Amino acid sequence: MSRGGNSGRATPTLPQAHDGDATSLPRVSSPGELRGEMLYRTLGNTGAEISAIGMGGFHLAKPSLSEAETTRLIHAGVDRGITFMDNAWDYHDGESEIRMGKALAQEGYRDKVFLMTKLDGRTKDEAAGQIDSSLRRLKTDRIDLIQHHEVIRFEDPDRIFAQGGAMEAVLQAKEAGKIRFIGFTGHKDPHIHLYMLQVAAKQGFHFDSAQMPLNLMDAHFRSFARLVVPRLVEQQVGVLGMKPMGGADGVIRKSGTATPIECLHYALNLPTSVVITGIDNEKVLDQVFEAARTFRRLDDQQFAELVAKTQAVATAGQYELYKTSAHFDSTAQHPDWLGGETPAVQKLAPANS
Repeated sequence: MSRGGNSGRATPTLPQAHDGDATSLPRVSSPGELRGEMLYRTLGNTGAEISAIGMGGFHLAKPSLSEAETTRLIHAGVDRGITFMDNAWDYHDGESEIRMGKALAQEGYRDKVFLMTKLDGRTKDEAAGQIDSSLRRLKTDRIDLIQHHEVIRFEDPDRIFAQGGAMEAVLQAKEAGKIRFIGFTGHKDPHIHLYMLQVAAKQGFHFDSAQMPLNLMDAHFRSFARLVVPRLVEQQVGVLGMKPMGGADGVIRKSGTATPIECLHYALNLPTSVVITGIDNEKVLDQVFEAARTFRRLDDQQFAELVAKTQAVATAGQYELYKTSAHFDSTAQHPDWLGGETPAVQKLAPANS
């Protein structure tokens, strides 16, 4: 099966990950273009222009938010310049996609945004069903970017690219015009991201994007920024940063080491195409635009001083629950979302397994 080409690229040597050394962290070469209140950058080598800060879908269906409040936040964000919309098939049992779909279906908002969602299925059939249900919930005939979600186990890349695996459904959906671009996400260990890229390269496939936690804690522990981002930049894969505040409703803020604006400015100083953050009220929405308006590329000393703020509390990963606990591992708690094993695996598995 042809998967599109990147197999000829040389594999660069992994950078050394010096936990406290800010100079070894990758840096953005251009801040992007500021128009109005928002910065805009390009997604990898796709040519697609997106807002440098994106609206996270999970927060938009929190129980504390009414559907009307969610709609107002989405419309206000888009009106002020946010174009990147994040979501996932499993967020709040589909409620996040349903709410976003209703909001974007009003007054032409769908055509103003770059819409991304994620799927959990690992088999062709499961993935195909999730793509179609996401399209229905989002009230659209196309998804700009779909990503294989929670690639957090070393077997996930092999399952996705196996015969009868999820990638077959994603490629068929792209051929049918249901999706434009393809990526993957994960939050557990940077080496799993690197393995996903390795498996893809063996299949001759080039991802358009990869999403991972990029924040001031990550700089010091099992760092995606140090280990994965340089590889993505080398391969011109769009870098999608998430959890700029550490997830869990802002665990970095709970550490008392950095402000929300500092957290967003750190992630924007990395070579990210977009930094995705949860927005569940007007105050947080205003904060996002303040971060975009005031963003400047930091010089070496300023960047080092910012990174140093979290070093004392970050080196054991205690503030990165998504790496050191099962707190964010939704698919581990719901293995049925992934689907069964492929027929080839079932044929070889022990009879009593």
